[in-house]
Amino acid sequence: MTRVGLIGAGKMGISHYAILGAHPRVKVVAVCDSMSYVTSALRKHTGIETFKDFRKMIETAELDAVFVATPTASHFEAASHALERGLHVFVEKPLCLDPAQSARLAELARQKGKANQVGYHNRFIGTFQETRRLVRGGAIGDVYHLSGSAFGQVVIRPKSGMTWRTSKSEGGGCLHDYASHVVDLMNFVVGVPRDVVAAQLRRIYSKDVEDAVYATFRYADGASGHLETNWSDASHRKMSTTIVLHGTRGKIVTDRQECRVFLREGTEFESYRPGWTVRYITDLQAPVAFYLRGEEYSAQIDAFIDAVEHGTAEHENSFASASETDWIIDLIQKAGQERS
Repeated sequence: MTRVGLIGAGKMGISHYAILGAHPRVKVVAVCDSMSYVTSALRKHTGIETFKDFRKMIETAELDAVFVATPTASHFEAASHALERGLHVFVEKPLCLDPAQSARLAELARQKGKANQVGYHNRFIGTFQETRRLVRGGAIGDVYHLSGSAFGQVVIRPKSGMTWRTSKSEGGGCLHDYASHVVDLMNFVVGVPRDVVAAQLRRIYSKDVEDAVYATFRYADGASGHLETNWSDASHRKMSTTIVLHGTRGKIVTDRQECRVFLREGTEFESYRPGWTVRYITDLQAPVAFYLRGEEYSAQIDAFIDAVEHGTAEHENSFASASETDWIIDLIQKAGQERS
């Protein structure tokens, strides 16, 4: 059994706690959170050991791994401390606000030989995995343009008061929330762009953070990319993510539910024929032992526990790939600041 400690018992922390608690090869032995009413409720109803200081938890709870689900500004301190103490580390996205810190964490994990993963769960969705496979297999030829988008209704009216989500210094805003998911997904499918040509960070209702992000990418092979994210779009009930790829032999349009592939006349790839072929998530997603919010949340934890058990620091969704995403996010932020 892998002995796990959880740092942060907010929305994502509790989700991880539920999945880990049902995992047949995991034992959650400790939870750390700054809010005493959260830790007291957990201790009362589950009997689990709780802490306010993650350092004390790491030093005394006899852990194999930690899950860090705190605001992004605190990720580096918690993750680096855990790695230095020889623990495997899973961190919620994005990895860090400073890409230099992300790169240091990636190198530290490599040096320590510890499993390291970031919660970009789109990489574990069957439709996006099929899209990556098709693109890298040459199904649509040379990709010359791709776009990624995400829309939802997180902030749909002016709000009073401050939380970490509304504070730029803590990692709040559409760029580090919605846009980071899409940037990482685009990296997953086609690789990392060479640079960010232009960007706009738009405030709609928020005061300290952006509510919409638009950016244009350029790739080493000459391909172009476009990013569009907006968490103030009330026309979407919940976050909706889509990627579109244009290639010399066809086109792919993919979201969580469908992978739609168009091949030009005279073009075939495996079971894909000319014209439109639709593959559904029900056909592409591997089953998981415990379902909560979506198979991808359990699938990413399964992958992390597999890496822990094999003692490998190089695997899917590592700190290294997340640091590349953080680098692009930083370029978007700088390009957006220049525009304003």
